[in-house]
Amino acid sequence: MRYSQAFIPTLKEAPAEATQPSHVLLLRGGFVRQVGAGIYDFLPLGHRVLGKVAQVVRQEMNAAGAQEVLMPGVLPAEYLRESGRWDGFGDILLKIKDRKQGEYALGPTHEEIITDMVRRDVRSYRQLPINLYQIQMKFRDEPRPRAGLLRCREFLMKDAYSFDVDEAGALASYATMREAYRRIFKRLGLDFRIVAADSGAMGGDTSAEFQILAQTGEDDIVACGSCDFAANVEVAPAAPPSAERAAPSGPIDKVATPGAKTIDEVVEYLNRKGSQGPIDASRLLKSLVYVAGSELVLVVVRGDHQVNEVKLAKVLRVPQVFLASEADVAKAFGTPVGFVGPVGHAGRIVADHAVWSVADGVCGANEKDAHLVHVAYERDFRAELLDLRSARDGDPCPRCGAGLRAYRGIEGGHIFVLGTHYSAKMGATFLDEKGESKPIVMGCYGIGVSRLVAAAIEQHHDADGILWPMPIAPYHVIVTTVGKDEQVALAGQALHDALAAAGVDVLLDDRDERPGVKFKDADLLGIPLRATVGGKGLARGMIELKARDAKAAEDVTIAEAAVVIAKRVQDALAAAAG
Repeated sequence: MRYSQAFIPTLKEAPAEATQPSHVLLLRGGFVRQVGAGIYDFLPLGHRVLGKVAQVVRQEMNAAGAQEVLMPGVLPAEYLRESGRWDGFGDILLKIKDRKQGEYALGPTHEEIITDMVRRDVRSYRQLPINLYQIQMKFRDEPRPRAGLLRCREFLMKDAYSFDVDEAGALASYATMREAYRRIFKRLGLDFRIVAADSGAMGGDTSAEFQILAQTGEDDIVACGSCDFAANVEVAPAAPPSAERAAPSGPIDKVATPGAKTIDEVVEYLNRKGSQGPIDASRLLKSLVYVAGSELVLVVVRGDHQVNEVKLAKVLRVPQVFLASEADVAKAFGTPVGFVGPVGHAGRIVADHAVWSVADGVCGANEKDAHLVHVAYERDFRAELLDLRSARDGDPCPRCGAGLRAYRGIEGGHIFVLGTHYSAKMGATFLDEKGESKPIVMGCYGIGVSRLVAAAIEQHHDADGILWPMPIAPYHVIVTTVGKDEQVALAGQALHDALAAAGVDVLLDDRDERPGVKFKDADLLGIPLRATVGGKGLARGMIELKARDAKAAEDVTIAEAAVVIAKRVQDALAAAAG
C-alpha cells in the first residue's frame, strides 16, 4: 500500500476531551473517529488492527474446538423476559419498538439467544458437549462512555457459550477456554494476569478475568509474586486479624469533634488536641450506612480500609448495595453523616473481621460534632464479623502467605461457569443415558475485541506514539523514501514489493514530505519496523533499518534487506505464537 493513496487522516492534536493515551493516539493516528457518544468509526488503519485481533481470537477459538455462529443484533423482548433480564438489565439495555409496537433490545450480550438456539435442536446427551461463539457488535447504553474504545456503548465482542451434560463437563470446557484465552493474550503481545473475579449480572460462580496490566487501567487487582494467586480486589480475600489483640487503655468516653466528619479530619483534630495520644486511621472505626434491599445496614471497617461493596452485597444476599442518603441516615440515627457509630445501635451491624483487633478505637457517637474514644469490640458493641474490605498492596497472599502486590488493570476477557442459570429458566434440557430430562450446564466466555485495540496501546506507547506488538500492527513494516531521486523511489518500491511477496504487511511512504514529517508519522502510527531508503545510503548499497522501540538504527545491504526484514517479522510473529 502506498501512503500517498491511503486514507490515514492524522491529527497534530487530539480533541480536548480525549485524555486516555489510547484515545488520544487512536484519534491522532487516524485509526478511529467518533460518530456519537461512545460510538466510533474504524478507519482503514483501525480496521486492520481490529481484524488482526479478531483473527487471533478466531484461530484460537477454532483450535479449541469452538464453532463460529452469528446471532442477530436486535433481540426480541420475549427471550430476555424468559431469563428475567428484560427488567433486570436496567437502563444499560437499549429498548426499541418496531412499527407494530413489538418490543426489542439492541443486544448487550447473547446468553438468551444462544440458549434458544441450542434448545431448539439439542435433545440428547449424545449431542453434547458443544461450544459456539460469535464475533459481533454489542450495544450497552453506558451512562458515561469515556476513554475512547475502553468504555464505549457500541463495541466488537467475541462471546462464546459452552453446553455440557454436568458440572464436571462444564469445568472441563471452562479449563479449555482458559487455556485458549491464555494463548490469545500471549499471541497479542500483552502483559496480563488471570485473576479470580465476580460474575456480576451474567450469573454463575466460577469466574476469572484476563486483566491487561496498565497504570491507566480502571480495575484494581492484587497478585502474589511467589505463587500464581491473582484476583480482582472485588473478590480477593482480605487478611483476617491476628489471633491476639490489646486491651483498651481506658473506659469508653465521648469527646467533642466539631466539624470533623471524615477520617482525615477526625485524625487531624484528635492529634491536634493531643489528649488521646498519637492516632492514625487504623484506630478509627469507619461506620457507613448502606441500603440493602429494603433494609438499612450499618457497616463498620477500619478507617484505613475500604468497604468492598461486591463482597457486602454477597453476604447480605442482595444484587447490589448503595450508600444511604443523608436524609435516611439522619432519620435512622438522629445524627448527620460522619458522626454515625455502632455503639448503642439497635439495628443490624456487620463489620469487617479486622475490626475485632482494634484497641482503643474511635467511632462516631451518633451525635453531631462528637466521637467516642477507647471503643472496643465485644465490650462496647457487637456485629456480624465478615470479610468486607478490599485487599490491598502488602496484604498476605491467601494461598501462600507472601505479600500481595497491587496493580491497575484493564479487563480484556472474562470467563464464567454459568451452571443452569439460563437453561433451567428457558427449558434448555437434554435426555441423559437413563432417559431423564436435565437442564444443560452452561459456560460463558467473552473477549472485548475492540477494547483490546485500546488496551494494547495503554500498555505499548511512548511520548512519540504507539508501539504496536507485531501480531496486531496495522503494517509490520513502513518503507520510507527520503528525497525526490528517481532511483530512491524505484528502490523503495522494489523493497516494498519484495516484502509484500514474502507475506509481510508493508506500507510504502512515498509522500512528498520532509523526512522529519515522515519519521514522526511512522512513530505516531507505531509500525514496528521502519526501513528508510535514501540517496546517500543507496550510494553505499545500504538502507537504514530501525525498530520502533529501538534508539538506534542499523545499516542493511539493499540486496539482503527484504530477506533480513521478512525474517525479523516472521521471528517476532513466531515468538508471539509461542
